[in-house]
Amino acid sequence: MGKYFGKKLAIYLATFFVAVTINWLIPRFMPGDPILSMLAQFQGLEGGQEIIQSRFVQSFGLDQPLIYQYLNFWRSLFRGDLGVSITIYPRPVIDIIRNSILFDIIVVLPAVSLSWIIGNKAGAFSGFNKKADSFLMPFFYFLTSSPYFWFAIVVVYVFGIRLNIFPTSHAYSSGMTPGFTLPFIINFIRHWFLPFFTMFLVGLGGWAIGMRNMIIYEKKANYSEYMKSLGAKDKMVRRYAFRNGVLPQVTGLAIQLGTIISGAILVQMVFSYPGLGYRMVQAVQNQDYFLLQGSFLALITMALAANFIVDIVYMIIDPRIRASYKEEK
Repeated sequence: MGKYFGKKLAIYLATFFVAVTINWLIPRFMPGDPILSMLAQFQGLEGGQEIIQSRFVQSFGLDQPLIYQYLNFWRSLFRGDLGVSITIYPRPVIDIIRNSILFDIIVVLPAVSLSWIIGNKAGAFSGFNKKADSFLMPFFYFLTSSPYFWFAIVVVYVFGIRLNIFPTSHAYSSGMTPGFTLPFIINFIRHWFLPFFTMFLVGLGGWAIGMRNMIIYEKKANYSEYMKSLGAKDKMVRRYAFRNGVLPQVTGLAIQLGTIISGAILVQMVFSYPGLGYRMVQAVQNQDYFLLQGSFLALITMALAANFIVDIVYMIIDPRIRASYKEEK
């Protein structure tokens, strides 16, 4: 396991280095000047804009050659300093990300986990039950073919506008004071439900279809036929088929993480939910280099960490991976 762990860690560290470098380059090749946009609020000053612009350029280090900006970026990154936001000056980017990342975890983690677990269970049930399969599969295909932003708009219209059950924007009402009080918790959950529900349903369809197809394949496998010939109960055959069918689903979870993150960004935009995706889009609109870099960095880190965890879990649950590394020795 040490060899597998070391190999995967080296791959992910190299991927992290390349991804962070691209992340640093993208904002600097964007058209426009973020400092000039920031100076729009000083239009009333006479003769002072040049001095203010020069001070801001120097304070953000944008007057240095790109290579020095790049080296300073890595030096600051290892110190945990992601710079200061241009649009929310002088608030540190790390503080903005720290406040936003909690909203991502609260929505994305339960939505992805539950959609994967329930989707696999529902797909297995559909694969073993022909009658249920005839009406479940169209429903699963509808869910998985629905774009995140479109489904979010439908959810807003049905549950937020027509039925007026849930609020349609933000993480909590503007009049609420954050805290561990019952009124705030209830208000927060009501705002949280629609973003969670959107991501949960769209994700569920894909996992259900994948597991259903794997179950149909596993039912006809030699070991299943052999177990039936020995008189094994259907419940035991289903249990072994599910355990074998879930392995590709674990791999699929790692592959789909990028799509899930992009879907979370779109959902946050529809609901104005203040997660990292929402902050990142605001940074793009305002050409905020440092907030954009910090948001990308946090998303990249979470995606790579999740993939790394999935790879480790896959080795634990699949004995064939462990056996292949033992044979190499």
